[in-house]
Amino acid sequence: MAGTRTATLQPADEQPPGARPKVLLAPVTVTPSKPLTPSHLKGLLWADVMYRATKPSANVTFRYSHTTYHLTEQTLGFWEFLDRTQGDTDYSNLAETDIGELYVRYRAEERAPAADDLRPYAEAVESNGFVHPAGARVLQLWAGHYEQLGLHDPGLLAHQPPEFGLEEMIEDLLAAGLGLDQRDVGGPVYLDATRYGLPLRQIVTADGRPNYLACALRELLPLAPRYDEIAVLYDRELDPDYQLLERVLTHKGPTVHRVPIGRVPIDGRITSARHGGWHDHTVDTLLRSLVGSADPAALRLGMRLYFIAALGPGQQESFRHDLLRKSLVRAEQLLSRAEQAPEAGYDALPELLQRHRRGHTHIDPYRLTSSLLSRRGPAPARSLLTTVSP
Repeated sequence: MAGTRTATLQPADEQPPGARPKVLLAPVTVTPSKPLTPSHLKGLLWADVMYRATKPSANVTFRYSHTTYHLTEQTLGFWEFLDRTQGDTDYSNLAETDIGELYVRYRAEERAPAADDLRPYAEAVESNGFVHPAGARVLQLWAGHYEQLGLHDPGLLAHQPPEFGLEEMIEDLLAAGLGLDQRDVGGPVYLDATRYGLPLRQIVTADGRPNYLACALRELLPLAPRYDEIAVLYDRELDPDYQLLERVLTHKGPTVHRVPIGRVPIDGRITSARHGGWHDHTVDTLLRSLVGSADPAALRLGMRLYFIAALGPGQQESFRHDLLRKSLVRAEQLLSRAEQAPEAGYDALPELLQRHRRGHTHIDPYRLTSSLLSRRGPAPARSLLTTVSP
């Protein structure tokens, strides 16, 4: 059962000593209730390249805690739905799509879960890191995808609670003049950044249920003062909340950069995974279709070239199998050319990567991966390619 290991928050290891900037990389998490889709994969690869490429010149912490966000109604409600409708189902051998279909059924329910129904689950998460067997199964399957794709694992199966409890987070906001607590009169808790021209945003219901933004604040508020820069990566549809998050974290001292990433349309349409329709486009299906198309190194690099450089930060381009396969071919060519190119040592990497910044410490994954597709100039060194893909 997930939740039995606790991950220790540490900066990237094996860094050269010296005065190096401290960077916190905090991507939005994917709820472990459905299969990974191309849109999810795009975000995961984007964060992975940013992490790898920024490490040569900064101390980077990759914070990605499912534990923190299990407390949202989206997750706890699904767990309550499963226990109410599926009983003692053995989830250990189910596929992601099987669990995803149950999640679609849950989201289609008109019945909203009551606070009393969710409270035991929330208490179990807070007290001992409980993860429902369905969620634990999905995370286990994702760990296999991470390994095949060469993604840095920030602790998928680890218990990583936030440093702030809910009340500590609320008190911190109130002390900074950024909170409005109306629970004493039967109301909710708001994030209040109105003095900066931003709207009030409810973050905790009157009966104590936190939303995703409240969980993010519990996670990031205590960490923010320890870093020079924070980069938050998220779905473009969450931009209003991340504008608020940027303002609050900036109040703690660091420079905060928002990195919105567009979804990947399928046949010209962008739909949420909660509605289903992903069976032919899950990451598992995609990886199975590519077995034998390229060796592991070319597969990992080609995935990054396609989902970052080819698709770009927006969401105009639909997913195309033919262009993905071309990216794998291009990756094989790059790796072959790199074998013949002069090698750049680790100390030379910061200078090679410098051009892929935009007034910040972290490396822009799009600028970096796009540069690899240029047919002008010398072949990239192998060490540069490994900042993109292991």
